[in-house]
Amino acid sequence: MPLWRGYQAFYAVEIPDAVSAATWERLLDPAEPMGGALAWEGDEAVGLVHHVRHRSTWTTGNSCYLQDLFVAPGGRGRGTGRALIAHAEEVARQAGCSRLYWLTHETNADAMKLYDRVAEKSGFVQYRKSL
Repeated sequence: MPLWRGYQAFYAVEIPDAVSAATWERLLDPAEPMGGALAWEGDEAVGLVHHVRHRSTWTTGNSCYLQDLFVAPGGRGRGTGRALIAHAEEVARQAGCSRLYWLTHETNADAMKLYDRVAEKSGFVQYRKSL
């Protein structure tokens, strides 16, 4: 939970406790098309990744959306983010997905340095409408 709260603080959002509880239930339910992992240094969790598998109209294989990626400030610069992305990629490959993709905020320059080394930019801009 401290990493989840740190992730929210980084993006200056506050996800309601009820939503977080539902998220953790889904992450822990093997029937759900989502999962996650933690990166550990000794007995301390220093990073997290969450991913969601879903159908695509562009490929016959499913896609895997890497929805959340966070490394605590003290754990950055040690390959933790890269390892968590690699974990999500392996999960996606094992599930038969044809694509792993993710978004980041345009101000997240440090993370984009890593992302530019491990993936390619799609060129798409995200729009959204709350319902």
